[in-house]
Amino acid sequence: MTRPREQHDREQRILFEIVVDAYDDMERAMGWYHYLSDVLDMPFKARCKTLRSISPLDVGDEVQVVAMAAEDDCMSEVFVLVEYGKKKLAVPLAQLDCQSQHTETSQAVKDWHYWVARGYAY
Repeated sequence: MTRPREQHDREQRILFEIVVDAYDDMERAMGWYHYLSDVLDMPFKARCKTLRSISPLDVGDEVQVVAMAAEDDCMSEVFVLVEYGKKKLAVPLAQLDCQSQHTETSQAVKDWHYWVARGYAY
């Protein structure tokens, strides 16, 4: 994955809305978790954009994102629940391209992708 150039507006939003006052990994993880929980308009459609060894999804698979995974599951990266057959399965949000027409949902997912691509961590 190519590291994107710094995007000032996105950096400002992340620093002042998402991880504001976060002093350690746990606080940054909770900042992201609560921001995404508040902003994502679920359910929304998404398409798998990359393979991950922890996920059964293949590139191009379309899924319905129905909820955030449990808080405890999102302490190292953000996971969302998708409908997978008759079950709900947690997959990394970084693996999914948002197909939602909801502007805030699309922006929030792109914010997370940017954070990951820039190599930032909790």
